[in-house]
Amino acid sequence: MADAEQLTISGFPFEPVYGPDHLVDFDAGAQLGEPGVYPYTRGIYPTMYRGRVWTMRQYAGMSTAQESNRRYKYLLDQGTTGLSVAFDLPTQMGYDSSADLAAGEVGKVGVAIDTVEDMQALFDGIPLDQVSTSMTINAPASLLLLMYEIVGEEQGVAPEKLRGTIQNDVLKEYIARGTYISPPAPSLRIISDTFAYCAEHLPNFNTISISGYHMGEAGATPVQEVAFTLADGIAYVQAAVDAGLDVDAFAPRLSFFFVARSTLLEEVAKFRAARRLWARIMRDRFGATDPKSQMLRFHTQTAGVQLTAQQPEVNLVRVTVQALAATLGGTQSLHTNSFDEALALPTEKSARLALRTQQVLAHETDVPASVDPLAGSYLIESLTDRIEQEVQAEIDTIDDLGGAVPAIEEGYQKGEIERAAYELAKEIDRGDRIVVGVNRFPLESEDVQPELQRIDETIRDGQIARIEAVKRDRDQAAVDVALEDVRRAAASQDNLLVPMREALKRRATLQEVCDVLRDEFGGYTPRDSF
Repeated sequence: MADAEQLTISGFPFEPVYGPDHLVDFDAGAQLGEPGVYPYTRGIYPTMYRGRVWTMRQYAGMSTAQESNRRYKYLLDQGTTGLSVAFDLPTQMGYDSSADLAAGEVGKVGVAIDTVEDMQALFDGIPLDQVSTSMTINAPASLLLLMYEIVGEEQGVAPEKLRGTIQNDVLKEYIARGTYISPPAPSLRIISDTFAYCAEHLPNFNTISISGYHMGEAGATPVQEVAFTLADGIAYVQAAVDAGLDVDAFAPRLSFFFVARSTLLEEVAKFRAARRLWARIMRDRFGATDPKSQMLRFHTQTAGVQLTAQQPEVNLVRVTVQALAATLGGTQSLHTNSFDEALALPTEKSARLALRTQQVLAHETDVPASVDPLAGSYLIESLTDRIEQEVQAEIDTIDDLGGAVPAIEEGYQKGEIERAAYELAKEIDRGDRIVVGVNRFPLESEDVQPELQRIDETIRDGQIARIEAVKRDRDQAAVDVALEDVRRAAASQDNLLVPMREALKRRATLQEVCDVLRDEFGGYTPRDSF
């Protein structure tokens, strides 16, 4: 789309970029630099949303692959520009729906994916060369990506035409979330193998989305969120470099994932500081020379933890403010939470309203009219500088502990987040921090609750039947050979994704491959931290 002139309602033009010379009375200060230029404080692209608005993703997945497929097609019809897949807890933990541990959790917080056939059903009728797909999956991320590649191949889509992102960020699982399988060291090995595999086979897929979102949801402050996320990013880059990969060969496919809270001004400054810090880390610490290696590209999700079950319609206002923070901060893609998510998975109506929130921001406001519209604000620039300084101090502390992994094993990040969450909870309990409808302006009796999405408790039986059908139809001897090849690769330094792909293509289930890795790498028990 051409960068056409855009006007205010009053009729005067928006400049593409503003600087000190645009102010009527400017007290000379620090030069801000230009958008699209190192260190990217003002955005990673010169034109940002004037050329193309952010990708609008709606995180979705529930029940069976067939049910989720219907929701994806509905969202695409409503104007979503990218898919975002939520997986259920058994899938996130590398268990099939038939596992004893999966009872009561199948399809509850996302879609159940046990086999390549489930992945086929998930994207049935959705051409994979025409969509960008983000998959929120971590410990078994490489396996879900390989399933996606196999489905693309069976659709006739060449691997280089597949676009999207896998979260693949296991370190934050030890810090804030808990859906890990193996200890940190072998987990980092699998991630490095994924970087190498995708550089060769899936060049347009983002191999990791280094996530601060879940840290924010667990109670991290904005400074902690950025610091611990960038420290994890440093660990991933170092692991890949130590494995012999050239930094500029894989770093352009790294991406990040942050939360957007209702504290709009601090959030905007947080995003700007994160871009500047990562650019310097990549250039000065790792010697990255490709500008794309120095760019912090990020997805944002509005703050689920700030949604309230009380007066849930008020969440529409919260999500709008949070989405505004993300877009003013220069996000590359955005998911807006649905107003009913404090109560249940979103209905079609609430998901549509969440998407419409993004569409109003993109098409009815002047937010996209200028790059980095808040640049030059004394408050924003001061906050950006302060956040940068505080984040760097935290990264220095983690470096002194030996890096992100030793700090995780020491319980440092987890303990700091727990302390911050505790202080925030006390502020809310005392009424020092107001939450509308909770500790201020409550209703004596709640209005009638909205219609909620319900998950059929019998879907596990259907998933088990589908797994059994796959096992009946496959060549078991070929599966056994392929799984043994995975075991040999795990015990060596060979790239694990090559034999894992063959095992999945032979129709091994998700858990069958993960069980081989559990046998070889063992499990992980975190230490108490607070």
